[in-house]
Amino acid sequence: MHEFELIKKYFQKLSKKSSSALNLNDDVFFDKKKKLVVSVDTYTEGNHFIDFKNPELVIKKIIRSSLSDLICKGVKPKYYFISGSGNKKSFSKSNLVKISKSLNQEQNKFKIFLSGGDTVFSNKLSFTITSIGYANNIIYRNKAKVDDDIYVSGNLGDSYLGLLVLKNKLKLNPRLRKYFINQYFMPNIQLKLVAHIKKFANTSIDISDGLLTDLDKMINNQKLSYKIFLKEIPISNNLKNILNIKKLSKINHVSNGDDYQVLFTASKNKERIIKKIASNCRLKLTKIGSIQSFVKKSSIVDDKNEKISLKNKGYFHNF
Repeated sequence: MHEFELIKKYFQKLSKKSSSALNLNDDVFFDKKKKLVVSVDTYTEGNHFIDFKNPELVIKKIIRSSLSDLICKGVKPKYYFISGSGNKKSFSKSNLVKISKSLNQEQNKFKIFLSGGDTVFSNKLSFTITSIGYANNIIYRNKAKVDDDIYVSGNLGDSYLGLLVLKNKLKLNPRLRKYFINQYFMPNIQLKLVAHIKKFANTSIDISDGLLTDLDKMINNQKLSYKIFLKEIPISNNLKNILNIKKLSKINHVSNGDDYQVLFTASKNKERIIKKIASNCRLKLTKIGSIQSFVKKSSIVDDKNEKISLKNKGYFHNF
């Protein structure tokens, strides 16, 4: 059973009397009267991270991925709660020191504060992060419009290459190995975008499960489709060089998730302000396609405007 089917069938009706729950179809809870925004995410070993050999890096990954849920809504994170289940090995004194140090670094970097949580003994390692912020309004999911331009922040694909390196599926020199592994564990989330995104975005989501999977989520309750231009999808110079040297296809490396960049749509008349803000704030915001009527099927096209088939569209939560 797909994640959305599960939610719709068993839980959506329980939230009907809470408008702040946003019909359980967004990244956050938003109480407009109290200006309260809340996001909750759970991460399990073997699913969201390979192992716990680098606890100081794993904890940074899950903190940043949680914060990205608020950032894509145009909300500045302020507080976070962390709950963990693990055993004496995963929560050894050595690991706890590393975790604490990393959390302190993340707090200083993003100006957030640990405010509570819970610990449970278990042989299954997992973490649940609750991130909280305050805002007068947010950018909702499912508010795209026909002819909207589609934008993405930063670069895509580096995290996936880092995962391949960690799984020993790709051999690189030490410099590139370190670069891609760091991109996997420490995604460059766009905190600077929070102060500006509400000026132009009609709808938004963070890219966690993959570019195309999250695009589908962003328009899942609307009679819309999308057209994406492969050549416009932004990738780092390091990834571009690897794809060329290893003769790998770009399409199979840009929609595998864990990028935690912001995916949004905006009216065409907002292009000028988007470019200006991107330049002034040194933000990389790239137009990669457009929203269409559902009469046309969603597609990703190459330089010749021909549709491309994709081996892996992204990560799907199936139960």
